[in-house]
Amino acid sequence: MSSLTDAQVQSDLDIAPLLLPAQVLHNDAQALQAAHELAAVARQQAARRDRQRKLPWAEIEQFTRSGLGSIAIPREYGGPQVSFVTLAEVFAIISAADPALGQIPQNQFGVINLILGSGTERQKKQLLQSVLDGWRIGNAGPERGTKHTLELKARITADGDGYVINGQKFYSTGALFAHWVAVKALNDDGKQVLAFVRRGTPGLRIVDDWSGFGQRTTASGTILLNNVRVEAELVLDNWRINESPNTQGAVSQLIQAAIDAGIARAAIDDAIEFVRERSRPWVDAQVERASDDLYVIADIGKLKIELHAAEALLRKAGQVLDQVSAAPLTAESAARASIAVAHAKILTTEISLLASEKLFELAGSRATLEEFNLDRHWRNARVHTLHDPVRWKYHAVGAYHLNGTLPARHSWI
Repeated sequence: MSSLTDAQVQSDLDIAPLLLPAQVLHNDAQALQAAHELAAVARQQAARRDRQRKLPWAEIEQFTRSGLGSIAIPREYGGPQVSFVTLAEVFAIISAADPALGQIPQNQFGVINLILGSGTERQKKQLLQSVLDGWRIGNAGPERGTKHTLELKARITADGDGYVINGQKFYSTGALFAHWVAVKALNDDGKQVLAFVRRGTPGLRIVDDWSGFGQRTTASGTILLNNVRVEAELVLDNWRINESPNTQGAVSQLIQAAIDAGIARAAIDDAIEFVRERSRPWVDAQVERASDDLYVIADIGKLKIELHAAEALLRKAGQVLDQVSAAPLTAESAARASIAVAHAKILTTEISLLASEKLFELAGSRATLEEFNLDRHWRNARVHTLHDPVRWKYHAVGAYHLNGTLPARHSWI
C-alpha cells in the first residue's frame, strides 16, 4: 500500500499529547477574547516555527484548553454555539498570528457540521461531548492519485459487529494532533461514510511528510490505514447529508476565507512596520523616510481598502449563514449562503495574495533577507488558496446571478 519505510512512519501512540481538560466558553465575547489571547502567544514564535518546521504543539494545546475547539457546538449539546460571524473572526485573529495554527483545527469544525447533519442522536451526543471534553478531530478525507477531490479509493467493509478500513490519505490536516481521525471511505454499497477512528488504533499510522512550501507546520501529510477496526456506532452515513439542502460547503469555505483574511492582515501589518522602521526611500521620491513616499502611501491605502472590503464580505457571509441557519433550510437559502461565502472567498483569496506579494515591492530588497522570513506570508497565501480555485467561485457567482443556477452541494462551495 505504501513505499514508506518504518523509519518514516510515526506511530500516533508515540506523538499523542496528554489530554488535558478543556474549558467551555459561554458566549461570543469569550470566544473572541480567547482567540486574542492565543494569537498573542502564537505570534511570538510563528516565524521561527515556519523556518524550522516546528509543529505548534503548545499552541494547539492552548487552543483546545481554552475551549475554542467547541465554540460551534449547539447549546442543546452543551456548547456555546457562537455566531458564524464570530467563528470567522476567531479564525482570522488566530491566522493573522500564525495561519498554520488557524488551519490545523479548521477541519474539526467542518466535521462537527457533518456530525450535526448526518449523525444519529446517539452519535451526536457521544462525539460532540468528546470535543467538549478536549478531544480534537483530524481529517482523513482527501487522497492522492484520484481523478478529482471527491473520488475515494479507501474502503470500509463489515467485519463481525464492526468494520475495518483500508486505504491511504493525504492532505490530512489536523490528524497528527488529533484524538479522533475522521476517515472518509466507501462502504460495501459504494456510498461514502465517515468513520471516527480513535488515536492508537492498531493499523492507523500518521506520517509527518508534508513538504509544501507554505503552511509548513500544519503536518498535512499521509495517513495509512491497514485493516483498521472501527466500531459500528462510530460510522456515520455521511452520504445522507447531500440528500437535502445543507450548509456544509458554506461553513467549510467561511473558515477557509477567514484564514486567508488573517494572512492578508499579517502581511499588511508587517509591510507597514517594515516600511516605517527599516526601508529606505527611493531616490526619486526626494523624501527622508520611505513612509513619506507618495506612491508607497497610496499603495498601503489601496491594500487597506481591499482588506476592509474582504473583511466586510466575510462578516456579511457569516451574517447570511446565521440567518439561514435560524430557519429550516431550503435549496434556495442554502444556495444564498454558499454564494455569500463565495463572494468573501474571492476577495480574501485575492487580497492575501496581493498583500503578501506587495509587501516586498513596498518594503524593498532588504525585506527579502532570510532573517525576517517575510516570504512566509506569500508562501502561506499561495499554498492555502490552492484549496479552492477562485475561477470556479466567479463561475458559481455568475451562474447564480445570471441564470439562477444553484451551486453544487459539496465542501468547496
